[in-house]
Amino acid sequence: MQNTLRNYIPETALERIEGLLDQDRLILKILKERKTRHGDYKSMPNGKHQITVNSNLNTYRFLITLVHEIAHFETYKTFGRSVKPHGKEWKQTFQHLMLPFLNPDVFPEDLLSLLAHHFKNPKASSDTDSKLALALKQYDAPNDKNFVFEIPVGSYFKLYNGRKFQKGNKRIKRFECVEIKTGKLYLFNPNAEVELLEI
Repeated sequence: MQNTLRNYIPETALERIEGLLDQDRLILKILKERKTRHGDYKSMPNGKHQITVNSNLNTYRFLITLVHEIAHFETYKTFGRSVKPHGKEWKQTFQHLMLPFLNPDVFPEDLLSLLAHHFKNPKASSDTDSKLALALKQYDAPNDKNFVFEIPVGSYFKLYNGRKFQKGNKRIKRFECVEIKTGKLYLFNPNAEVELLEI
């Protein structure tokens, strides 16, 4: 597993991650991109525990996602099923597991201050932290995607499934966007990745 993981996370994080994964009932699978999630954790019927992480994530996002899912495993192991998936027990576990990685040997300086702020109260997804999501995106392989908050109001965009929308105004946290085909109004997370259309 160490040779495989070396391709996905910073070299300086490898030994500590191996230590976290070195539990006989914990399985890690690296999968093709899933549009709706970066990773997940589940308790299997056979008593084992499985973590999956998308293979297309940059090394820093992969590491954050992997530790996020290990935190779910550790929370389940300690507290059982009775706690909320992203409740205080998970937040504290995630903070505890992530803290040793928050140093300049693992993350570049431009991410460290944003990560320190994010981990004061970690969210269910780092994508909901717009500053952190934008900073992490700088380390992605080039693509033709934009965040919804980056594109001008009134512009058109499409999703990975081909559905087309026009961006409207921002409510408190999300953007109103109208689907072209149906005229229905949807609320979009500012950090939803979309493809800008020239119409």
